Amino acid sequence: MSKKIFIKGTLLLTFAGLLSRLMGFFYRIFLSHTIGAHGLGIFQLVLPLQLLIMSICASGIQTAISRLTAAEKVSENPRYHTADYFVVGTIFSVSFSLVFSWFLYRHADFWAVQILKEPQTSGLIRILSLSIPLSTLHTCVNSYYFGRKQAGFPAGVQLLEQLFRTGGCYLLYMICVSQGQNITPAIAVGGNLIGETASAFISVFAVNMHFKVTHYTARNIRTPLSILRELLHLSVPLTMNKILLTLLGSVEVILIPTRLQMSGLTPKDSLSVYGIFTGMALPLILFPATLTNSAATMLLPSITQLQVLGYQKQIQYVIGRIFRYCLLLGGFCMVIFLFLGEFLGNFLFHSQTAGIYIHTMSYICPFLYLNTTLSSVLNGLGKPGFCLIHSVISVCIRIFFVVFVIPVLGIRGYLYGILCSELILCILHSFRVLQSHSKIF
Repeated sequence: MSKKIFIKGTLLLTFAGLLSRLMGFFYRIFLSHTIGAHGLGIFQLVLPLQLLIMSICASGIQTAISRLTAAEKVSENPRYHTADYFVVGTIFSVSFSLVFSWFLYRHADFWAVQILKEPQTSGLIRILSLSIPLSTLHTCVNSYYFGRKQAGFPAGVQLLEQLFRTGGCYLLYMICVSQGQNITPAIAVGGNLIGETASAFISVFAVNMHFKVTHYTARNIRTPLSILRELLHLSVPLTMNKILLTLLGSVEVILIPTRLQMSGLTPKDSLSVYGIFTGMALPLILFPATLTNSAATMLLPSITQLQVLGYQKQIQYVIGRIFRYCLLLGGFCMVIFLFLGEFLGNFLFHSQTAGIYIHTMSYICPFLYLNTTLSSVLNGLGKPGFCLIHSVISVCIRIFFVVFVIPVLGIRGYLYGILCSELILCILHSFRVLQSHSKIF
């Protein structure tokens, strides 16, 4: 692995991520002022559905494409062209996503009324379903570039997607205002669709130009079924892991508003509180995670290549450095949010409640940022099973707090649950990584 390539890729993704999150941050402020906390709560309710379908259609294939492309690139006896994995995986994944997109669109009323328990989400689900094949396509393209350690393109697409999402939402808002229509959460879902459309179009155009420059053609793929079997062998366990975690996370999301009502809140107030937490406080806490997310993205193919080449000492060196840097970043952010959380909530969102949540959530920063990179390390080492077990334990802890503590303490019970779950997850991940490479420290 080239240290220079790793650092360059991480910095590129971090820069793009910071700009994207900065735009997204102001985008959240804009939404909080236009559709309000109640609207944000409704909008946040439909996102787990998209995550669930994306988990089925793209999560496992995405990691498989990136890992196999990275391994094939450094192999002394490559069996396939590195792009073969991308082409076969993308065709399979996008075809799969079209089926699920149709299913979600056709049965939107069922999901809204029977699953989410909120009829107002029906129209949002239909709009959201249209973006799933587009999101799957550009996710596969990004994974191919990550496998080749070419982070520039995914970084650029990330920025453009956020720009089109924000601009599209604002355009929809202006259209509604000019026509005297009510501003609803539909503008947020519509903005997401516009962003996904733009990123998918750019991705297809870019990868087509790349194939022309490298003189690659998909017609030369000799054994597509063998390639697909190899992709599925790696992706199916990862997909099952992601589906299980997403299902547990969706149960958690669906339960929160109803458990908040048991604590004494009205249905509208419970959605407002949920909207303030997920739409205002949590995005601010996650803002610094751009750096750790970027490092994690570059870590997976890098650790895979080091493992293929047998460079164990370099793996230990990389993991040790990442561990220290994540703890330093997390500690610094914890202090900032601890002392300035309430001020930031009032200043940015005009919400004292958001400030209280930010202050309370500050303690999770060291564990939250570290867990992202440790998960990527374990996946890169070929240990997704341990990631699944640890993550299931973490989510179950949060669900326990949702079911039993929120009715007593309100939303504070959920905040304590997140802190406890991230701490346990950090301990489990760290223990497993230390077992694999005992000389990291």
